[in-house]
Amino acid sequence: MNSSKQKASSFSSYQKFVIAVLAFLQFTVILDFMIMSPLGATMMPALNMTTAQFGLAVSVYAFSAGIAGLLAAGFADKFDRKKLLLFFYCGFVLGTLFCGLANTFHFLLFARLVTGLFGGVVGSIVFAITTDLFEFQLRGRVMGFIQTAFAASQILGIPIGLYISNLWGWHASFLMIVGVSVIVGCAIFKFLKPINEHLKIHSDKSAFGHLQKTISNRRYLQAFATTALLSIGGFMLMPFGSAFTVNNLGIHIEKLPLIYLVTGICAIFMGPIIGRASDKFGKYKTFVFGTTVSVIMVVIYTNLGETPIEIVMLVNALMFVGIFSRMIPSQALMSAIPSADSRGSFMSISSSLQQISGGFASVVAGLIVVQGIDGKLQHFDTIGYVMVGTALITVFLMYFIHKAVPETKN
Repeated sequence: MNSSKQKASSFSSYQKFVIAVLAFLQFTVILDFMIMSPLGATMMPALNMTTAQFGLAVSVYAFSAGIAGLLAAGFADKFDRKKLLLFFYCGFVLGTLFCGLANTFHFLLFARLVTGLFGGVVGSIVFAITTDLFEFQLRGRVMGFIQTAFAASQILGIPIGLYISNLWGWHASFLMIVGVSVIVGCAIFKFLKPINEHLKIHSDKSAFGHLQKTISNRRYLQAFATTALLSIGGFMLMPFGSAFTVNNLGIHIEKLPLIYLVTGICAIFMGPIIGRASDKFGKYKTFVFGTTVSVIMVVIYTNLGETPIEIVMLVNALMFVGIFSRMIPSQALMSAIPSADSRGSFMSISSSLQQISGGFASVVAGLIVVQGIDGKLQHFDTIGYVMVGTALITVFLMYFIHKAVPETKN
């Protein structure tokens, strides 16, 4: 067993460093993905892009990340995880630098492709490291802290990025991410210890053989199916959330940042609390609670008409509490499924499925939703019902995973 593991209920100083650096790393990767959408208004005229071209520039990241996850799966357990993390993170930083230097649509498309190929694998390595270094009983809290990177990128990264963009142009936003990423990369290089215990038990000789062994494991296939379904439900509301808020709920576009700010602050505070609750009361119980809250709030949200902003903020905040209460315990449970010698491969394939499923969900949502003459989105409630259906199915799928992973597992 790795000497870095700690069975006590508290974290060592080194474990706290690992959590902090992984959270900051996730912050940079998520921010790089999320900042493209709000920068679209300035990037499209600057590079003479059509809406279709901009949509391609956004989606190419997800699909290249999904492909990269599959390609990297066979090699994910053959190297020290620290070295693997640094390799892919350096590639991500290079791709982001290319984005900051892009002066044509085709150069930007290439830059997003490179960023996705490397950035899409980083998340899977982060979760493999988390599984290697932290006992199962602590992973809920660890996942809770790491997932706050999503909220932090929303309430800190995007506003700062837009402010810098207004001052020095959209290129500066990507260069800002590069600067922060270099600092994080240096901290990983200097202070993170080698993570190579899995190499002592890894037995597959070829990368293809290792990949084949991973995808043919029946226990893993069930987890992969659950991951895909979780991602499909989670991504369906995202593409049209801001348009629905403005056109259907009657919220002025200038007040959107306030809604994101309140939602993000709520998510930052709730992430660690939900993580602690999943460790204390049980990960599956927390997941069921999160699903119940999500189902109720999604139905309410997708059926709203013109609504006061205070109610919209409350509904959004409660909906994200439900989403986080599903995301954090499900990731903690999934982390206990793979054996030590196939964690990297398992996480890479899971990450790939998340990206591809998210892209698929966005396409399906686009086919369901129609914008009326008055600008309002029609059939948005249908997306809500589809999400409810997938959420209820995942409760049953996650039950079997829960049974295969006793809460007392080390």
